[in-house]
Amino acid sequence: MAHKPKIIVRQRRAHQSEQKRRYGTLEGGALPPNVKTTSVLRRVSLPPELYYVKVHGLEGQVCAFQLATTSSTIFVEAVSGRLQAVLPGDVFLATPGHRESNIVLVGGIPKGGLIPEKTYWVISDSGVVGELITRTPLAKRFLGEVKYLGTVVGHAGRTLALRHFTVPAVDHFKDHGATLCLIVGTGPEVGKTTAGIGVLRTFLARGCATVIVLKATGTSSFAEIANYVDHGAAQAFDCVDFGLPTTYPSNRKGMERIFDRALDTCLAMPADALVIECGGDMLAANIPVFLKRLKMRRSGAKVVLAAADPLGAWGGTQMLRNIGLRVNLITGPCTDTPASQQRTQSLCKIPCMNMARGDPRG
Repeated sequence: MAHKPKIIVRQRRAHQSEQKRRYGTLEGGALPPNVKTTSVLRRVSLPPELYYVKVHGLEGQVCAFQLATTSSTIFVEAVSGRLQAVLPGDVFLATPGHRESNIVLVGGIPKGGLIPEKTYWVISDSGVVGELITRTPLAKRFLGEVKYLGTVVGHAGRTLALRHFTVPAVDHFKDHGATLCLIVGTGPEVGKTTAGIGVLRTFLARGCATVIVLKATGTSSFAEIANYVDHGAAQAFDCVDFGLPTTYPSNRKGMERIFDRALDTCLAMPADALVIECGGDMLAANIPVFLKRLKMRRSGAKVVLAAADPLGAWGGTQMLRNIGLRVNLITGPCTDTPASQQRTQSLCKIPCMNMARGDPRG
């Protein structure tokens, strides 16, 4: 039987007058205080009383959705990081956004934003919602059709959005000089996070007391940054901390400002080392833009390339060389067997190591 929490359409008069002053006469409703909230909203401070208004939903705004009664139960990350079930008919909070995954799905926000009462899809387990363009079976756990109810408003009827709850901007930037290691990959699921954790553990084993991690690009994921913290990172950041649910679509405008803020935040922190992982493949998620912004600040960063096969490793090293970044180590599935590792090292003339098996003290 579908689980259907009640949506209260009647609102308090004081709140109605606030909304009327800000939006004019709009339909909306109240949300239950225990409404399920996805991890993409982990930085958002929600008011004790939650209301939504039926206006177009834009990227990064806190929005209310209802899972279709004909849908199967889906599983998404809660703000605590645990996996929570959203049942058919459940109302929950998430945000509109874009995603371009080579192996999971592609989706995004239509021009003008999400329209109230229209149906869309959950396109990431962190709680990103948009139109579905294509999908694979890997999206099955979180993929569900939802109805967009409206945008959540806070005090004085102001819409709530990720950009209102970001890490404070650095007033007077000064690079603290932490040792920096950059992790990039030729595609998804090639061992970037495995490499990043290996580098993190190496820094800690060598006496670094404070190591910061930045997952600079891709789709936000509480589980991924929490994994870094579990392995000893003092702090871990991703795009949510700087106001975006993802760094898609590729070639979007204004990413320089977002990336500069992320880099300034991390480089200015009093840390011994900084690990930066670029999620997604090297041509997507605006990674080329990020790499150029990084090179402007740290042209001598140590680079680890994770690649699926020897040819991909060779192509990745060439692309990075064209940007002006030299690869110091190659890892990933291209090093899974002695023959493949030997072929990769011979082709690229760069040391190779399987970090899934490697000793982090090495």
